[in-house]
Amino acid sequence: MRIDLRGQLIVYQVLPTYLPCLQIRMGRKLFQSLDISERLKFLLTLDCVDDTVIVLAEEHGCLDIIKELPENVINLLKKCLTFHPSKRPTAGELMQDKLFSEVSPLYTPFMKPASLFSSSLRCADLTLPEDISQLCKDINSDYLAERSIEEVYYLWCLAGGDLEKELVNKEIIRSKPPICTLPNFLFEDGETFGQGRDRSSLLDDTTVTLSLCQLRNRLKDVGGEAFYPLLEDDQSNLPHSNSNNELSAAATLPLIIRERDTEYQLNRIILFDRLLKAYPYKKNQIWKEARVDIPPLMRGLTWAALLGVEGAIHAKYDAIDKDTPIPTDRQIEVDIPRCHQYDELLSSPEGHAKFRRVLKAWVVSHPDLVYWQGLDSLCAPFLYLNFNNEALAYACMSAFIPKYLYNFFLKDNSHVIQEYLTVFSQMIAFHDPELSNHLNEIGFIPDLYAIPWFLTMFTHVFPLHKIFHLWDTLLLGNSSFPFCIGVAILQQLRDRLLANGFNECILLFSDLPEIDIERCVRESINLFCWTPKSATYRQHAQPPKPAPDSGVRSSASYFSTECPEPPKTDLSRESISLNDLKSEVSPRISAEDLIDLCELTVTGHFKTPTKKTKSSKPKLLVVDIRNSEDFIRGHISGSFNIPFSTAFTAEGELTQGPCTTMLQSFKGKVIVIVGHVAKHTAEVSVCKNIISTFDELFTCLLSRLSNSIFHQELFINEMTFEDLSTLI
Repeated sequence: MRIDLRGQLIVYQVLPTYLPCLQIRMGRKLFQSLDISERLKFLLTLDCVDDTVIVLAEEHGCLDIIKELPENVINLLKKCLTFHPSKRPTAGELMQDKLFSEVSPLYTPFMKPASLFSSSLRCADLTLPEDISQLCKDINSDYLAERSIEEVYYLWCLAGGDLEKELVNKEIIRSKPPICTLPNFLFEDGETFGQGRDRSSLLDDTTVTLSLCQLRNRLKDVGGEAFYPLLEDDQSNLPHSNSNNELSAAATLPLIIRERDTEYQLNRIILFDRLLKAYPYKKNQIWKEARVDIPPLMRGLTWAALLGVEGAIHAKYDAIDKDTPIPTDRQIEVDIPRCHQYDELLSSPEGHAKFRRVLKAWVVSHPDLVYWQGLDSLCAPFLYLNFNNEALAYACMSAFIPKYLYNFFLKDNSHVIQEYLTVFSQMIAFHDPELSNHLNEIGFIPDLYAIPWFLTMFTHVFPLHKIFHLWDTLLLGNSSFPFCIGVAILQQLRDRLLANGFNECILLFSDLPEIDIERCVRESINLFCWTPKSATYRQHAQPPKPAPDSGVRSSASYFSTECPEPPKTDLSRESISLNDLKSEVSPRISAEDLIDLCELTVTGHFKTPTKKTKSSKPKLLVVDIRNSEDFIRGHISGSFNIPFSTAFTAEGELTQGPCTTMLQSFKGKVIVIVGHVAKHTAEVSVCKNIISTFDELFTCLLSRLSNSIFHQELFINEMTFEDLSTLI
């Protein structure tokens, strides 16, 4: 009960909870003859009496009935009607009263179940039937009734259910002509008179039963075994699904069609529900199934699992002070009303309040970082998917930022962003030299358009429904995957970019054209598989997790769980200064990646390479720019020697001859420039010239190569694109 006295809000919780038991005993409703003002006045006097029960009984002429009650019952009523809420016992404390001593043992005490991401064992009290095989044998079993109300409602909507239509049919929603919604009087200050409150703004406790006939008819061919999928470990490295074989055809359909297929979604929802309940023990299998697709209903929990969220997330979130004012509050208040406001959920007052709490919790819990514009956009997908679970939205965002935006939110993040954009520019040059040459010529550099892309991980660029599909794949990759998304977007705009100058490109990106997000995802995966791992190396990336000291280089592919980074060896790529990085047009790769690209297998410490056997045309050419004497003394087998001293004409162009013919024949292939460690400038010059001359060569530098490597027996073998994708 809320009473406003002299501008102060006082809350008394006397009547609502415990008075019904007193009313039942008296045989009448209390305060029935009093109007609201008299009731309030009487309630305020209860604070000054010693025995609330006696006063209420005298007021209603029921004192004799109350005195006939047993003493323990009267004591219980007095406890229930304690005036001050702070002194009133809780329901749990009341259950310990002697009055309930004979009843309490008959009821099983409520035990709060362990949350999905809790470290405690969730199956500790699990009971199973003696014969599990009998679970799906009963043909009359209503398996759908065993699913949660959220799942059933989601499937009901997919099967053609329309809640708004049902409410209109029941006359709960009534349409009005617009003229009837106008007020009769409108004052200058905005106050209106003359219109009654619309029913839609009032509480309506009408119950509407939704028919499941259409849904049951849609799922009539689904067998009982579909509701109890087996979770068997599969060691295959290929994408797979544990769904029924009958759904294999649906799995090949476009994603947007699969997400609207009722039967397919039922199988995927049940499978992911089982896998998530076994998290983190089934994390690898969640990862594999997510490679196929993620059902929209389970997307929030699945993302949390892919990000490795674990522990007492609710306790951690509740412990954060989200009320004390901080300097960032003003900027947060300015940004929230502009963030994805086309969405009704996020633009609602409750959505703004949740935005404010989650963002403030992140700022307070990360004192070494600061709030940058764009953090609200990063928060939006997590808050939308976990709208009723702020703690999980906060935990997901806290796990996402260190993985993909490490150090992006430092107070001085210029060196981090500059390195990121430089690597992105090199990725454009590696995958599309012609486009890179054109953009560089007109001065349209990534600094002008790509900062909002990466600072918000494209949430500032695309609407939420596209972000969901994009991040379904992004969360399966490492921190280098956003580079490939950026290149894929540019390639969709390639023709328009090549045909326009600087001003037209600026206008193009000020209002980005429609991007086919499914095509963007496919091309991003292909670009990632074609890119050597070390080409996207960043000094300011998140430090890798320690790997077991086995000496064997990991061959884990892109679609894998958090695979440990390989141990650092003499062949690993080394850090260089930001100025040196900016001076290079092409990316560097490590000697380890060169060995992979050359289709070589090596022993523990890369001492004895052995040749693989394949039968396709080589897709890599190693160009050795050392002088002829050094090349003869030791080189990588299959490499091509173009001495730097004789490679260029007086005009700075490549000398025409066998070398240019060879490079021309390798269009569409990877070109690796190898030279002396001390003569880095020569390698950069050759790369720049090759990129400007040949538009279809994927050119990169070898980061480091000691003299001893040339004396080993190295071979370049033939390989296919599929082989390259599994290596990378």
